[in-house]
Amino acid sequence: MSTPLQVPSWKRALDVALIILALPVALPVAAVIGAVIELVSPGPILFRQERVGLGARRFMCLKFRTMRVHAETATHQGHLKELMESNTPMLKLDGRDSRIIPFGILLRSSGLDELPQLINVLIGDMSLVGPRPCLPYESAAYQPWQMERFNTLPGLTGLWQVTGKNKTTFNQMMELDIKYSREKTLWLDLSIILKTPVVIIGQVLESAQRKGGGTPGITTATQAGGRAGFGVGGINRISSDGQRGKLETQVN
Repeated sequence: MSTPLQVPSWKRALDVALIILALPVALPVAAVIGAVIELVSPGPILFRQERVGLGARRFMCLKFRTMRVHAETATHQGHLKELMESNTPMLKLDGRDSRIIPFGILLRSSGLDELPQLINVLIGDMSLVGPRPCLPYESAAYQPWQMERFNTLPGLTGLWQVTGKNKTTFNQMMELDIKYSREKTLWLDLSIILKTPVVIIGQVLESAQRKGGGTPGITTATQAGGRAGFGVGGINRISSDGQRGKLETQVN
């Protein structure tokens, strides 16, 4: 019988402490976002979707809804399959995705759509820092070595999210996720959290620049496939040779 995966006590304490500190700001922001969604798009404010977490256990992940109700998911699944089978970095569909509601791109690029995931963190399904929570149909295509990313809680931000992001390949993302799973410490989590705002600002500016220039906004993954990490996440591709990449990836 395998030993159940344990969450370090320092990690749980850090998550809870930072959420408590953030609540005076997070609650009013969440209220405003909820009101905007209510005004611009009929339907529920929150979006619930099954994701895969610690030990490959499934849970319901929360987000603010940024797509039309009953938006089809075939577009994302096809995009994901193409990225996993190609040799290109992960790109996002947002700028050319008609399913997104008004202000949806802003919420997604800023990561504010993932604010409700603080509830997932408090419940214990997620952490502030960790690999992005993937979808079941994505994990079903993982190679055996890639399953090691499930040895830690998924997070709102993570090592991969602040290290190259959409410039990396699928295997490079997996290597960074596994590296984090093996080497996570209190100081590493704090370092990632401190780097995240800079990454978010860069993503918002990039999204605005692409929108203003008439270039399709391409960053990471759609709501149907989800991002993780305060708007910094997505899906790359599996390399054609199918071999496990080196885990000695340098992280600056």
